[in-house]
Amino acid sequence: MNINEIKKNAREKMKGYCRVCKVCDGVACAGEVPGMGGIGTGASFRANLEALAKVKLNLRTLHSAKDPDISVELFGKKLSMPILAAPITGSQYNMGGAVPEEEFIKMVISGSKAAGTIGMCGDGGNPIFYDSGLKAIEEEKGHGIAIMKPRDNDVVLKMAQRAKSVGALAVGMDIDGAGLVTMALMGQPVGPKTREELEEIISKVDMPFILKGIMTVDEAELAYEVGASAIVVSNHGGRILDSTPGVAEVLPAIAKRLKGRITILADGGVRSGVDVLKYLALGADAVLVGRPVIIGAYGGGMEGVKLVLETMAKELHQAMILTGCRDISSIGPHVIYNP
Repeated sequence: MNINEIKKNAREKMKGYCRVCKVCDGVACAGEVPGMGGIGTGASFRANLEALAKVKLNLRTLHSAKDPDISVELFGKKLSMPILAAPITGSQYNMGGAVPEEEFIKMVISGSKAAGTIGMCGDGGNPIFYDSGLKAIEEEKGHGIAIMKPRDNDVVLKMAQRAKSVGALAVGMDIDGAGLVTMALMGQPVGPKTREELEEIISKVDMPFILKGIMTVDEAELAYEVGASAIVVSNHGGRILDSTPGVAEVLPAIAKRLKGRITILADGGVRSGVDVLKYLALGADAVLVGRPVIIGAYGGGMEGVKLVLETMAKELHQAMILTGCRDISSIGPHVIYNP
């Protein structure tokens, strides 16, 4: 099995939902939500790719970084790479349903673990989404992270307790899911969270808590102040609000203010190990990968997910050699070309 075979298989299984384009840039699928596209004009989806493409790297080959260490520690666990599978749900209405929800998330969690990293499970309008994710995490002996939508506090706390009971490494909230079209269509009450609501949740959850969907410095500061262990700088793959900037545009300012005080994850438009290096150089501690993992699962199952992640890891290793980075901690702004 290789990446091209995985893409071919995925294209057949996801026909009518994802074209598995040569370049996954959100152009062909603009406005297809539910589906795999970006909301409205698709500008926010495209912005993630465009912002990353504008970042240029300094080629350096006069150094001793011959075999970089790409491992990283997150939430007390050593991972083989700073690349995690993003929380993804909705196999039926977003991806065509050729792979049932329970099988899909099992592929993601087990494939991530096989690659030496962590997969996240998500939440949605159908209880099977979260239930399937927790089941997959439990089967992998807690090797996973559970992400919930911004539901009422009492519901979030019960869901967090369930994640803890199966041994999940951490939990989090897709706070940017406050405006998800798919949740609204399924009659699920979600919405923004106040400082007080976040403080209540985080103070009562005895696990690392992640706030996903941070796109401004002030909200990154607020996340730190209310006790979050990590943030994910993300515009939800461009699927909730049209005309947002790309993640690579806002990440540097957030990292300048919060780097070293809170774990910073970046999510949006990652298609290669070079993209991973760019986000790390812009200030992220690790990245999340979404759509490529979906393609891996649909096109090759657990092994497909593993291959997608390991391919990105190899690309990151090579890019670090060619930019003079001996390990993840040595990646910084000097890697980026600034004329």
